[in-house]
Amino acid sequence: QVQLVESGGGLVQPGGSLRLSCAASGNIFGINVMGWYRQAPGKQRELVATITRGGSTDYADSVKGRFTLSRDNAKNTVYLQMNSLKPEDTSVYYCCAARGQITYWGQGTQVTVSS
Repeated sequence: QVQLVESGGGLVQPGGSLRLSCAASGNIFGINVMGWYRQAPGKQRELVATITRGGSTDYADSVKGRFTLSRDNAKNTVYLQMNSLKPEDTSVYYCCAARGQITYWGQGTQVTVSS
């Protein structure tokens, strides 16, 4: 089993920044892709960004140029730096980690962008 512990969510004004962290522990052998999804009320969960163990990244079009995903393999941790936040970024953000066909999820952290 893999445990994912997220931190860094909160309330921020439009145009502000937040950094989310997600630390993986437990049976992490073979974990390749890690990343973040988000889900707003009444909407489906959507991809935000993913990163492979080798550092290759993939971003949703809606966050390109504003969000940066990085990874510290020694700490089994990924970081999502979110800049120029917009009200439409308001969601619960979920960390994920994949090993083959199995995906593990964190408990989610709320990000609210509002003035």
